[in-house]
Amino acid sequence: MASLIFGIFALLFGFYTIYLRIFKDSQGLEKLDSMKKTYGEKAGLYIHVIFYTIIPIVVGLLGIVAYILGIHIF
Repeated sequence: MASLIFGIFALLFGFYTIYLRIFKDSQGLEKLDSMKKTYGEKAGLYIHVIFYTIIPIVVGLLGIVAYILGIHIF
């Protein structure tokens, strides 16, 4: 059951960051600005998208699939 809950929250977090990027013009993504300053405009954006959008969605889907298959990851 923990993998399902974790998967749902991770998936929702990833979709929430997509929502903020598209509909709120990245308002609410405070770490994005500091990453752009540190790594440059393009690299900072890519790093932020990977770590705050893509990875949470993938981990969320894996958690949900693990629950469906009966695999205990926690």
